[in-house]
Amino acid sequence: METKDLPHPSEIQRDFEAFMQQKYGGHVRFVVHEAKMEAPRSERPSPSASKDDPKSYDFQFHFLPKDLKEHLDRFVVQQNEAKKALAIAVCDHYNHVMECIHSPSEAEMEFSKQNVLMLGPTGVGKTYLVRLIAELIGVPFVKADATRFSETGYVGANVDDLVRDLVTQAQGDLHLAQYGIIYLDEVDKLAGVGTTGTKDVSGRGVQFGLLKLMEETEVNLRGGNDISSQIQSLMEFQKKGSVEPQLINTRHILFIVSGAFHGLEEIIARRLHRRTIGISASPTSQSEVSELLSLSQTEDFIKFGFEPEFVGRLPVRIVCEKLVANDLYHILKDSESSLIQQYKRAFRSYGIDLAFSDRALKLIATRASLEKTGARALMTVLEKVLRDFKYELPSSSIRKLRVTEGLVNHPERALRKLLGARRIFRRQ
Repeated sequence: METKDLPHPSEIQRDFEAFMQQKYGGHVRFVVHEAKMEAPRSERPSPSASKDDPKSYDFQFHFLPKDLKEHLDRFVVQQNEAKKALAIAVCDHYNHVMECIHSPSEAEMEFSKQNVLMLGPTGVGKTYLVRLIAELIGVPFVKADATRFSETGYVGANVDDLVRDLVTQAQGDLHLAQYGIIYLDEVDKLAGVGTTGTKDVSGRGVQFGLLKLMEETEVNLRGGNDISSQIQSLMEFQKKGSVEPQLINTRHILFIVSGAFHGLEEIIARRLHRRTIGISASPTSQSEVSELLSLSQTEDFIKFGFEPEFVGRLPVRIVCEKLVANDLYHILKDSESSLIQQYKRAFRSYGIDLAFSDRALKLIATRASLEKTGARALMTVLEKVLRDFKYELPSSSIRKLRVTEGLVNHPERALRKLLGARRIFRRQ
C-alpha cells in the first residue's frame, strides 16, 4: 500500500493558522519559529555535560556589590538598604557561578542558593531594580505575575513556562539562559491560607511546583501543552526521524520573588507582643509597617500561608520602603530614566520643546503621592495635566511649552491662554 508523504512544515503552519482564524477570529495569532538544525546529541555539549568543559561558556561576571549599587542609584531613588542587599545577593550568586565554570569541582560542593524575597508596596521600583541588574550583567530576564500560574498548567500557565520564557529571552541560547534571572511578582497571592482562614489549594500547588525550579532540576523545553513546541517536535521528527529532548538545568538561575504582603505586619506585631521598643502592636504608619517587615522571620511567612519548604528556599529577604512626595520629586528631577524625559521626547516628535519648572515638578510629585501607587502615579498625574496640550499643540504653530505651577493647577486656562482662543475650551 502506498504511503502518503508527511506534509511540509509550511503546510502544517497554514492549517493551524486557518484553524486559529476560524476559532478565534483575528484575536489570536499563531506564529511558528523554526528551530535551527542542530548536531546530534552526542556531538554537542548539553548544559549538564558542559560542566566539564569550561571553554563552552562565554559568560563573565566581574562586578562588585558597590558597582551594582552605584548603577542602581542612577535610576532608582531611595531603597538604599534594598539596593545593597540585592547587590550582595547577586554578586554572591554569580561569583559562585563563575567558580563552577572555571573549577568544575566547585559545582559538586554544597551551596545554598541566594534566591531573594522582596517585600514592599506597589510602585516602589522592585521590578525595575531587578531588570536593571539583569541588563547590566548581561543575562536574560523574565518577569511574570504569580497569579498566571496553576498547579497543573491546564488552567493558567505551568511554572516550567518561566524557564522556557527565559530561553526565549536568550534567543534560544541554552547556555546563556541557564544564568538568567526569573522574577515572580505578586507571590503573596500564592499564600495557602489567607487572613480569612480559607485554603487555596492551587496556590500551594504552585509553591511546590516552584520548589524544584528554585533549587536544581532539568526542565524540558518542549512542554506537553505548548502547541508551538509540538509543531517543532513534529518538524524535527520529519527531518531526523526522531525527537531529542531539549533540557535546561536551573542550578544557576537566580529566582527573585516579590509582593506587597498586606497583613504580614500584623502577624509580626502579634509575635512581638510589643516587646520591641518603638513598635506598637497595631501599626498605623507606613514607617511602622516597613520597620515591622524588616523584622520578619520564617515563622511569620508560614503563618501568612506559605509552605516552610518554599520560604526556606528564599533566604535573602529585602524590604522596600514606600515612596513619599519628596522621593517622587527626585525621581522626576534626578533619575536618568525620569518620566519627564519620555514626555520631552513625545513633544519633540511634534517639533515642540517641553520644559518644566522646579515648582511644577514638586506639585506633580505631591499629587502623585496622593494616588498611593508609588512612582506609577507620576504618569497618571502627567497624563491628566498634559493630555489636551498633546492634542492641541501639534496642530498649532506653538513650538515651546513650559510647564509651570500655574499650568499644573489650571491646565485648561493655561491652554486657552497659550492658544489665544476666545472659545471656551472643554475637555473632551
